[in-house]
Amino acid sequence: MTRPILAQDRRPPRTEDPPVAFVDEHAHAWRPETARARFRAGLTGPTAGVAAGHTQVNLISVPADWAYDMLLFCQRNPKPCPVLDITDAGSVTTVLAEGADLRTDLPRYRVWADGELVDEPTDVRAYWRDDLVSFLIGCSFTFERALSGAGVPIRHIEQGRNVPMYVTNRQCRSAGRLHGPMVVSMRPVPPQHLAAAIRESSLLPAVHGSPVHCGDPAGLGIEDLGRPDFGDPVEAAPDDIPVFWACGVTPQAAVKASRPPFALTHAPGQMFLTDARDEQYRVA
Repeated sequence: MTRPILAQDRRPPRTEDPPVAFVDEHAHAWRPETARARFRAGLTGPTAGVAAGHTQVNLISVPADWAYDMLLFCQRNPKPCPVLDITDAGSVTTVLAEGADLRTDLPRYRVWADGELVDEPTDVRAYWRDDLVSFLIGCSFTFERALSGAGVPIRHIEQGRNVPMYVTNRQCRSAGRLHGPMVVSMRPVPPQHLAAAIRESSLLPAVHGSPVHCGDPAGLGIEDLGRPDFGDPVEAAPDDIPVFWACGVTPQAAVKASRPPFALTHAPGQMFLTDARDEQYRVA
């Protein structure tokens, strides 16, 4: 039976949590099914670097009568919302991960009611509805292995933190009832590695592709890099350039702005691990 959303559930998101360490020091070597099993058992934390070489995805599940709006929103905004799979209504499985359950196999979820964040559980079986359509959207964690292989340092992984994410002043193209701002993730990049970061990420358009902005964060309406809207602040080296990629948390910003009656999403930075290999999405 679906758990009703009660008045006492409507509490604000946690905004003062300290940086969260990565889930396990050996997680980079896990198989994706191992990662999913451990998340199913209650392990939580950022998934950057987990099951290295396997594609990670964002999750958003909406009622079927909002699914066309979400599909159109993704189609009109392919940089932040590159779709890798869409489920049938009520399905808890995906072709991207054999035997996985979308209700249990992420480290942490978010539950939304009328555009408000009401819960952040590690299992959403109690909230699941038979009319939910799930969208699996490419994640920038997928291209981090390529960046690292090209010599680009990944500061948030070095520091054991979640990637910082920011709501920008760039509005997405609206679709039906859905509208909202683009969200970006930021990685500080040394100047000598900037070309490699742009090149390597551009070869993976299914997981956001090339950056949308490099340099002054004010160009995106971001006032303080030390205060991300999601994730953790990271320490940059003195010469590092902030580089911003479109982010799959964008549908959550659309949910907040558009206020659909119900939605389930991943918690920012705590992604779904698929069986797909990163190179499947690399273009020649």
